[in-house]
Amino acid sequence: MIRKVRFVDPVRVYHMIKNEIDNAYFAIMKKGDLIDREQLKDFEKNLAAFVGTKYAVGLNSGYDALHISLRAGGIGPGDEVIVPAHTFVATCSAVVNVGAKPVLVDVTKDFNIDVDKIEEAISAKTKGILPVHLSGYMADMPQIIKIAEKYNLVVVEDACQSLGSSINGKGAGAWGLTGCWSFYPFKILGGYGDGGAITTDDADVALFARRMRYNGEDRDTGEYHGHGFTCLLDNLQAAFLDVKLKYLPEWIKRRKKIAKQYQNALSDLSDILLPHYDKPGFDHIYQNYTIRSKQGNDFSEYLKSNGVEVLTQFRKPYYKHEALKLEDRGFPETEALSREVCSLPMNVEITDEEIDYVIKVVRSFYKK
Repeated sequence: MIRKVRFVDPVRVYHMIKNEIDNAYFAIMKKGDLIDREQLKDFEKNLAAFVGTKYAVGLNSGYDALHISLRAGGIGPGDEVIVPAHTFVATCSAVVNVGAKPVLVDVTKDFNIDVDKIEEAISAKTKGILPVHLSGYMADMPQIIKIAEKYNLVVVEDACQSLGSSINGKGAGAWGLTGCWSFYPFKILGGYGDGGAITTDDADVALFARRMRYNGEDRDTGEYHGHGFTCLLDNLQAAFLDVKLKYLPEWIKRRKKIAKQYQNALSDLSDILLPHYDKPGFDHIYQNYTIRSKQGNDFSEYLKSNGVEVLTQFRKPYYKHEALKLEDRGFPETEALSREVCSLPMNVEITDEEIDYVIKVVRSFYKK
């Protein structure tokens, strides 16, 4: 009988912390605290402490975090921003939607931007760098910060997939002008709907974001400070996220244990590349367990046909979509990994029995 192993199972997570989630819900509903109340402020305070910044500002999505951050950094029409060629399209779209031009740079085998290729992409119009920390593993921020300081560039971190990751103890989202977060349900810290945030040490940036998320209005004075947006994190989602945030250190330990199980069981298979990188000081928290298979779609389709849900982002690189009108300067590593990428089930709710089944299916493919 073919089993079904979910990529993630939010219902199972809910039952793990049901009492606390339910209590948070009823506490809000009994008071009618729906917009910009203490639960949001508490979550922002706790998120900033977790990341290691002075401020956090709750927003409606990871995209909104990117968009608001670029505006806060003064990036707009006529500017260029360095963006990795392998990422979710929202990273690039945020640049386009502030009027700037994204300049794409290839990635390395760890899926993150190739820092050795950044400087050759810098021009007189370059205003910022938007590194992405994919799958729970950070881009080389020490090198990126050096380059940014050399050329006086704004750094906005797309950390949407790497909450809790760090380099030499300094957290993702604490390096640039801002760190940008997504709380989409399948993220390592996922809500029950969409959500996002920025983290920053800059008081002016935090104030700008708080005003712009609420149509440009300063909620304390009623004064408008510009044409803003409607992208405030719902109070209910903030309360749920605050409950989950308490569990995140424990859940990260569980993810690392699962990653070790995969590594021990699959490291002898020469046709797959596992996401274990030998960079001292870089901490992988395994938002996703993203492997590369030389057999590409044949491999991922075999897993799915045998009851293992997998993720294959992104088979078609975003710059290949004609409607986006992006410049393809040639990105061989992005092209290769796009053909080979496959993320195995990685979540705190998965059982050891289910992990063993995933391993069994992977190994059976290579025995065929």
